[in-house]
Amino acid sequence: MNSGEANKPDCFGRLEIVFPKGSDGLRHSPPKCMACVFKTECLQTAMQQPAGHEVESEMIDRAYEARAISFIQRWSKKKALHQKTKQRKGK
Repeated sequence: MNSGEANKPDCFGRLEIVFPKGSDGLRHSPPKCMACVFKTECLQTAMQQPAGHEVESEMIDRAYEARAISFIQRWSKKKALHQKTKQRKGK
């Protein structure tokens, strides 16, 4: 472990802490997290976990509901996300 690993806070990579769902149903990073020097690496780590795939799925569904993507695009993105999830479980 390098010295940077030892300095990471306990909340590092924990999706429900660093990117919780707000009262509006959308996810927001708290101000404390936005001021953290590890914010980018932390959010990337959180999004690589299974809960992060749920967030990606939420984003796809919101885009479809807003008519920003078509049904075929939604289907394609969901299928790719499902395959990525299966690959991670296989490792």
